[in-house]
Amino acid sequence: MCELFALNSHLAAAANFSLSGFAARGGRTADHVDGWGLAFHEGERCEVIVEDRPAAESDLASHYGRHPVQARNIIAHIRKATQGVRSVENCHPFRRDWAGRTWVFAHNGDLKDFHPALSGAFTPAGQTDSERAFCWLMQRLQQHFGNRLPDWHELAATLAPWLHEIAEHGRFNLLLTDGRAMLAHASTRLHWLRRQPPFGHVRLRDGDLSVDLATLNGPRDRMTLVATEPLTHDEAWTAFQPGEVRVFADGNCVYLSEGLAERAAA
Repeated sequence: MCELFALNSHLAAAANFSLSGFAARGGRTADHVDGWGLAFHEGERCEVIVEDRPAAESDLASHYGRHPVQARNIIAHIRKATQGVRSVENCHPFRRDWAGRTWVFAHNGDLKDFHPALSGAFTPAGQTDSERAFCWLMQRLQQHFGNRLPDWHELAATLAPWLHEIAEHGRFNLLLTDGRAMLAHASTRLHWLRRQPPFGHVRLRDGDLSVDLATLNGPRDRMTLVATEPLTHDEAWTAFQPGEVRVFADGNCVYLSEGLAERAAA
């Protein structure tokens, strides 16, 4: 299975410490060896980097682990292929344009018998179930909203039932951003963490690295991290409930849908 990582921050921030531990899972501490990718959103700027080689063996991935890139929204992905060959076209994150924004998507899971009709700008370039799901979501958003850009609360409320519909085909943990905010959905396994002052000392789970976050962050910094599995010791990572949808903006959770258990109880 693949793994996901995201950062959403109030101020532009660097995630090189977390990315170092995350990249180690791409062939060193775990077997996600079929490619990796990274996307940065800062204002109108969006940059996506992908490689079809293990992140732990990549000089480029190592570069981003050593050199900070400042951004308010970051998505990273390490791939263990379930559908589609090892190729750049099948590496996440995927990107598409809609409503004047660049949208970036990454997925962890495996969808069976999911082959929706797709056309135009929302035709997959690769062979993965992940890209098909992304294209289907973007196509439905365009059909629903036209070229009007909704705010993220309206967007999340519209997307939530579609995400549950796709999740009926299998595991569907995902990250989605257009640079204004970050949406995360868990069908099986995902964790999140909020960092804010006072910052403390943390240790990576995947490597002999530690850092005093107070030396890297100021009093106005606050951010949320999302990962398939917790990346650090000494911090209180919280597991998503199955079926839960959260949206993070400016480092805060600004939208939360009920998980499957809560909906069933209601």
